[in-house]
Amino acid sequence: MSIVLVTTIIASLFLVIGAAEPLAARLKLPYSVILAILGVCIGASAIFFLQTELTDALNSVAEAILGLPIRSNVFLYVFLPTLLFQATLGMNLRRMLDDWVPILMMAVVAVVVATVSIGYALSWASTLPLAACLLIGSIVSTTDPSAVVSIFRSISAPRRLARIIEGESLLNDAAAIALFGLFMGFVMLGTPDPSLTDALARFPLLIAGGAFTGWMIAQISVRIMALFSNHELAVISISVALPYLAYVVAEQSVGASGVIAVVAAGLTLNLAGPGRLPPQAWTNLRDLWDVLAHWAGALIFILAALLIPRMLEEVRVDDFVLVGVVILAAIAARAVILFGLLPLLSLLRLSPSVDRPYRVAILWGGLRGAVTLALALAVTESFRVPDGIQRVVGILATGFTLFTLIVQGTTLRWMIGRLGLDRLSPIDEALSRQVVAVALQTVREDVAHTTENYDLSRDIVRSEAKRFGERLDDAVKKAEASTDILDRDRVTLGLIALAGHERDTILAKVRERTISAKMAEQVLSDADRLIEGARSGGRSGYNRAARRSVAYGRGFRAAGFLQNRFHLSGPLATMTADRFELLLSQRLVLRDLGAFIDGRIRRIHGRRLSDLLHELLSRRIDAVETALEGLRLQYPGYAEELERRFIRRTALRLEEREYVAMREDGLIGAEVYTKLMERLASHRAAAEERPHLDIALQRIELVRQFPLFANLDDKSLKRLSHAFRTRYANAGELIVGKDTVGKSVFFIASGAVELETAGQTWRLGRGEMFGQMAILMKKTPRTEVRSIAPSTLLVLDEARFVRLLKRSEVLQDAVRTSAEKRGIDATKLLTTGTHKSR
Repeated sequence: MSIVLVTTIIASLFLVIGAAEPLAARLKLPYSVILAILGVCIGASAIFFLQTELTDALNSVAEAILGLPIRSNVFLYVFLPTLLFQATLGMNLRRMLDDWVPILMMAVVAVVVATVSIGYALSWASTLPLAACLLIGSIVSTTDPSAVVSIFRSISAPRRLARIIEGESLLNDAAAIALFGLFMGFVMLGTPDPSLTDALARFPLLIAGGAFTGWMIAQISVRIMALFSNHELAVISISVALPYLAYVVAEQSVGASGVIAVVAAGLTLNLAGPGRLPPQAWTNLRDLWDVLAHWAGALIFILAALLIPRMLEEVRVDDFVLVGVVILAAIAARAVILFGLLPLLSLLRLSPSVDRPYRVAILWGGLRGAVTLALALAVTESFRVPDGIQRVVGILATGFTLFTLIVQGTTLRWMIGRLGLDRLSPIDEALSRQVVAVALQTVREDVAHTTENYDLSRDIVRSEAKRFGERLDDAVKKAEASTDILDRDRVTLGLIALAGHERDTILAKVRERTISAKMAEQVLSDADRLIEGARSGGRSGYNRAARRSVAYGRGFRAAGFLQNRFHLSGPLATMTADRFELLLSQRLVLRDLGAFIDGRIRRIHGRRLSDLLHELLSRRIDAVETALEGLRLQYPGYAEELERRFIRRTALRLEEREYVAMREDGLIGAEVYTKLMERLASHRAAAEERPHLDIALQRIELVRQFPLFANLDDKSLKRLSHAFRTRYANAGELIVGKDTVGKSVFFIASGAVELETAGQTWRLGRGEMFGQMAILMKKTPRTEVRSIAPSTLLVLDEARFVRLLKRSEVLQDAVRTSAEKRGIDATKLLTTGTHKSR
């Protein structure tokens, strides 16, 4: 085939791809449906012109279209890694991890249920062997959520819901293709009735092998990219090679799932890339992958659709019955997950509650696409698959895909309208009227100033002002009529707006490089949690999300355990440094939110709500300041270095702004500007380097800050610092229960705790201790200790405490003072404690 002709056809397909998107928007149909229809029309037209006797002028073009080297390997090795890799780069992994249970259930369990349901339904309705039926089930169990996700975004559906669907799609492709590989092997080996237990037993090995391969190759690639970080094109080129190497090595060398390898590689780069690569290089890398994925997704769809007319040439009447069986079984299997498993997970609080209308939309939006057609094509090409099975697989997969695209895809928006998902809630409708009234009042003032500045004709100004005034009066009347918004709902709407503005502020700070790219994902995740918490739980949901943003997570506790038990300080040092930077970023953003409350929110919701939001904002700022102060007390030198780094980065941003302004004003030329920016880039690279945190050295300094241990020599301090364990406690966390047997003494390094015993309460702060009474009195103290702020505690076991008590007069004085406050005989207590150590 002439290379000129092939190039012309490919270029023409890009024209079709370019025209499909605006056409889909105009017809209000999913983009994938338009691509499929256009592909089918092109393929059918090529067959028609080749077979008709009306004209031979287009025969060469038709032959070229039908003779394109479209094979399943092209889809699986060229296009599929691109789509999967870009999807992982675009995911917010920290937010996905919040919903890992429903995502895995929808992705893995739903795929297995669909595969088994469709497979056994076909085996009962046809004479096909069970292996072939299960193979068909695995092929058609993948979903393409692009249509339903795009529509959900257009109607402002909950972000969490769209995120679950996107995560499901990414992982269910991997699960379905892994199952496809298993059952394809059974069919090629001629195993008619495979053991489902054996098949599922091999499934974890495929996943684990693929995940490890992808992770390992990504780790190597990230290290190489970090070495070449000053060469942006080199970094991007390595990223292009990464998914293909992961796929090929996993499939051909390891014998694992290439799809899982690509997903693991993408997730690894997503986590490590922002912290190891320059911000601009990371942004450009993701932009390039967005374009590549758009082209790959469109080409895989339209090329697969070209094959549909050929795959349906041998269709029989009986095949329509089998297609109906596949349709019913697939919809039933998905309904079981959506209306059975998902509500059960919600009851167990393992998944967000999904309203019934959204579940119906997800059910009807389970479209199948190019991956299904590509897998079916792989079966029809294999000479080791019997001809009868090839034909049935091709027809059933193609028929089911066409049903989902043509029937479900074209009616999906209508279905969403019938479910009422495209209409604003009464609260949002009332709010929109108030927003319009406030906005128009602002516009009237601005327009009045503009007309004065331009000295326009008074008659024209007067007529337009009258016309605008009528619109404004109408908007004000509608807003005044919308007085049925409850105070509780106003608070919720105000909090959603505040959290949304916080997210916008974060994005602006990232663009200015005031917040590093590595921290951007975390602070954006926190802002998303605030939005979703306010939307689902109002003020209490917002406050829970705010407390979580400054709390010590499970990872922190695990890192502390590794440090205390195995003296592995690396994870704790990294997480502590991240926490420092995160809190500094939060403080920077929170202090800019007050103006938004006084401006927009007060004009829309009134002074009462703005005062309440100011109070909530003040509490968040106090919580961040408290957490920061605790870290400063723990690591004073390191906190100072981080703040110096922050100032240097801010200064460099302002310096860059000055150079840009001078370039735009013509004060400096292109050559001077380029040279200045090169020097600035070198300074910025140095400023991005985060100082090293030495946990062991910092702990010695921390112990030295306690007045109780101030008189110890360096050798004793070092020995004592190794004896301490570190415990992190969030606000409200129970540290010691009333029935807990005292075997440890706690020293408060930062934060504060509250002790409750016999109806009395005491509050202790930094430098104080608790737990010593239980040890010295040799009985359960019936005391409950709870943290009232994010706190860091140094824990000493009973034996070491008693030995230290014997040697330290300062510690004995502290114990005596604490006992006297509680009315306990301190002399007897200390005598008991010192004798105990002998």
